[in-house]
Amino acid sequence: MASIKGCALVMTAEAMASNRAGWLMNRNMGIGGSDAGAIVGLNPYKGAYQVWLEKTNQVAPQDVSEKEAVYWGNVLEPVVATEFTARTGKKVTRHGMLRSKEYPFLLANVDRLVMGEDAGLEIKTAGAFKAKDWEEDKVPDSYYVQCQHYMMVTGLARWYIAALIGGQHFVWKCIERNEDDITALFDAEKEFWARVQDMTPPDIDGSEACASALAERFPGGEKEAVRLPQDLAALATNIRQLEDVKKSADLSIRAAENKIKAFMGDHEEALFQDSGTEIGRITWKPQPGRTSIDAKRLKAERPEIYEVYKKQGKPFRVFRFC
Repeated sequence: MASIKGCALVMTAEAMASNRAGWLMNRNMGIGGSDAGAIVGLNPYKGAYQVWLEKTNQVAPQDVSEKEAVYWGNVLEPVVATEFTARTGKKVTRHGMLRSKEYPFLLANVDRLVMGEDAGLEIKTAGAFKAKDWEEDKVPDSYYVQCQHYMMVTGLARWYIAALIGGQHFVWKCIERNEDDITALFDAEKEFWARVQDMTPPDIDGSEACASALAERFPGGEKEAVRLPQDLAALATNIRQLEDVKKSADLSIRAAENKIKAFMGDHEEALFQDSGTEIGRITWKPQPGRTSIDAKRLKAERPEIYEVYKKQGKPFRVFRFC
């Protein structure tokens, strides 16, 4: 088994699988590999603000265990590990959750350690639409950061990552330890954990992840209006100005598109050049109409069926200028 000096074993892989509540509790006591990408802004689904809310116990971490992708990822993990060994000859062993002894806020949920080598293995599954993210030597940014985080915690020299894409395409990559990246990542995580300790939120940004986190943290209910301070009032004014610019830009874009469509006529593809160099193409192809249910008619004519199959969406808040 690879050396993991400087780390304490918090939970074995078996304990993590059988005691989800305990795993979640320990996971919230520090920063793990899946948190790292969000903290540095490289996770497309989650941002630093959401992680901060979770670590400060202001919102419960989202339970994704019942999602299909997560379920099948867990089911297929040993299959991917076995295939990695078959293709590389490298034997692996399950380990568990590790904690850095020097920096106890640093955690690592290690999928596998590579036997006889100073290395670990991260296992992933992905949909077929993500295949381009794994072409040639590419690895999704958040996964690269995750692997560097694990090397930071364990001190190991490299981390392999193996993925089953679309259920039928297997890839594996080797990510070498990068000291510059690890230093930058450590500084970011150390600053973030200090914010957790003193309850200082990270900067609010323009990501969808941040917007979702704010909506979850503040569900509304207070009817009394608040008056914005001068700095936020200036932002509100700026939003109005930008909205006007956006409307004007949208109209200009639509007009340009329509002129090109008029030239294309019944042709479904157009090529264009700049200074004699081919730089792009445009497609304008017919698409089948979207199939939908006339909910209003169904409710009026077959209310009993409507009641059985109606689906209530999750409440949400709408931000608008009046």
